[in-house]
Amino acid sequence: MPSKIFTLIFFIIALSACSSAPSHLIVAPDVAVSNHLIYENKQAQLTVTDMRTSNHIVQILKEDEAATILSSQERLENIIKKNLSDNWQKQGLTIAALAATSININIEKAVISVEQKTMKYNTQSEIIINVTINNGEQTLTNTFKNRGNSEGALQADIAVLERDFNQNLNALLLSILNSKDIKAFL
Repeated sequence: MPSKIFTLIFFIIALSACSSAPSHLIVAPDVAVSNHLIYENKQAQLTVTDMRTSNHIVQILKEDEAATILSSQERLENIIKKNLSDNWQKQGLTIAALAATSININIEKAVISVEQKTMKYNTQSEIIINVTINNGEQTLTNTFKNRGNSEGALQADIAVLERDFNQNLNALLLSILNSKDIKAFL
């Protein structure tokens, strides 16, 4: 009987080792701001541009192997635009196709780099977003950054990397939405 259990456990472990890794991440930050009308009777045009040379979010580097690259299931600029637009509208800002005030968001960097060794891994994550607002008379430019490092035993877990990226992006978008400079300028 114990040999059957051992065989079954071995089979399950072997089968799970053969399962394919995910090819995409689900990027879904949970950004929510209060519904206070901060921007009553204000309009702005919102554009989000991904300035990165490559659109992957996770790169796993192993010695003597090709890097494993994972991208977002949905385009990152669309996710950021929807989150910012929805939350600014909750605060009373009307997002219009044509408006005197323009908000330009540039994604400069958004990546988690994993250095995978045999029995451990190190990660470095970095998200940099540049916000430029022009009201026809003046321009405000602000750069928002979020950086982090971690390390662990064995192999990096894609689900944990996905969760960490979502938390970091969420914090960065909240920083943009709660920026006193942006609120005052708009």
